[in-house]
Amino acid sequence: MDAMLYVVPVLIMAAAGFLGYRVVYRWLQIRSAWNSGLTAEGRCLKAYTTVHGGRNDTSVRTALHHVYEFTTRDGVGIRFEEEGGPGTTVEGDIVTVHYAEGRTGVVATARPPRRGRQAMATAGTLGFLCGIVVFCVGFMTMIAVDLHS
Repeated sequence: MDAMLYVVPVLIMAAAGFLGYRVVYRWLQIRSAWNSGLTAEGRCLKAYTTVHGGRNDTSVRTALHHVYEFTTRDGVGIRFEEEGGPGTTVEGDIVTVHYAEGRTGVVATARPPRRGRQAMATAGTLGFLCGIVVFCVGFMTMIAVDLHS
């Protein structure tokens, strides 16, 4: 039973580490798209929302999604989906797409460059996740001290 006091915090730390990896990876993707200097005229194909929660008196989270399509400078048609973005963008709207071409394909965003805001959001999320890891390490240390005393 004492092992569960270590397994659960380790699993929480692993989840926080994975989320941290995903946040940094997406930040680097968006930053590379903004820094590449490549832009194209894109079109919003679809805008829709997803709703999560709301059961058993829990809060509801609504996320706005957009599906965009654009053509690269090489003439390749690209379609991508992006969560977030302005609620005023509707199907058929023309948007500026920032994209970067790389070994793994094309990374694109229709969000306007806001480097400082993106960096602060990433840093805030990473700070929160680091706080979770520090709490878990402190919890496991406290349990280890209690078990050995």
